[in-house]
Amino acid sequence: MWHSLQLLFSTIAFRPYVFVFLAFYLAIAITNIGWKRTAVYTVLAYALAWLSEWSSAVADFGIPFGTYKYINTTSDRELWLAGVPFMDSLSFSFLSYLSWEVAILLLGKLKISRRDFEIVNWETIRHSWPVTLLAAFLMTYLDIIIDPLTIQGEKWFLGKLYFYPQGGTYFGITLMNFVGWFVLCVVILRLYGWLERHWLTGWSWRGVQSYAFKRLFALPLYGGVIGFNLFMTFWIGDLQLAVTDIFITLPLAIMLAITFWRARGAAHSN
Repeated sequence: MWHSLQLLFSTIAFRPYVFVFLAFYLAIAITNIGWKRTAVYTVLAYALAWLSEWSSAVADFGIPFGTYKYINTTSDRELWLAGVPFMDSLSFSFLSYLSWEVAILLLGKLKISRRDFEIVNWETIRHSWPVTLLAAFLMTYLDIIIDPLTIQGEKWFLGKLYFYPQGGTYFGITLMNFVGWFVLCVVILRLYGWLERHWLTGWSWRGVQSYAFKRLFALPLYGGVIGFNLFMTFWIGDLQLAVTDIFITLPLAIMLAITFWRARGAAHSN
C-alpha cells in the first residue's frame, strides 16, 4: 500500500504538467456535464486509449496507432499498467474532451454579450456527426504537435519513452499514428454518446455549477496544451519542428477568430 502511494506521488512529480491539465479538465467537465458523467467519460476514454496503446505497443497488433515500442525506464518513478504508462492513456480523456468542446464551439450557434457567452444549441449538436468528426480532427491536430516532441523525450524531463521500430515519415512519427488518434476519438465520442442516450438518462448533463463564460473555458485549456508543447519544442532547440507547429496552428487560430467575429457581429445586429 505504502509503495503504491509512493509511486502515485512520484508519478505526479514526474509528470506535473499532465496533472495540471487533468485538474483543469475535471473542473471544466464537472461544471459542464456533472461529476457522474465526467467520471464515466474519463474512465471510458482511458479504457479505450489503454486498449489501443496496449494493442499497438505491447501486443504488436499495430492497431490503431501502428507498431511502436515503449522503453520501460520509468516504472520505478511512475505508474505503468501492463506495459503502458498510466498517464499516457489518461491524457486521452482530457485531450478528447477538450477537442469535443472546441468542436461544439466552432459549429454551435453562439450568443455573445459582455456578461456571458452561450452556445444556444449546445445540447442538440454535441452528439452530432459533424461535431464528432471535427473533434476527432482537432484531437489529431493536437497529436501532430505533441508526438514529434514526446518522441524526443530524452531532450527534456520526459525521458526517452518510446520509439517506432520502422521509423516515421513526420518528424519520426508514422502517419498511421495520426489515423489512430482520429479513429480513437470518434469511437470515444460515439460510444459515450450512446451511453448518455441509453444508460445515463437520469443523470443531469447541465453540470453542477453555473458561471459566466462557462462554455468558453475549454478553449484556453486546449490552447494551453498547444502552448506548452510549443514552448518545450523551442526549449529543446528543434526550430524546424517549432516553426512547423506555428504554421500548423495558424489555420485554427484564424478559424476561431472568424467564428467569434461572426458571433459578435450577429450580437450587435440584434
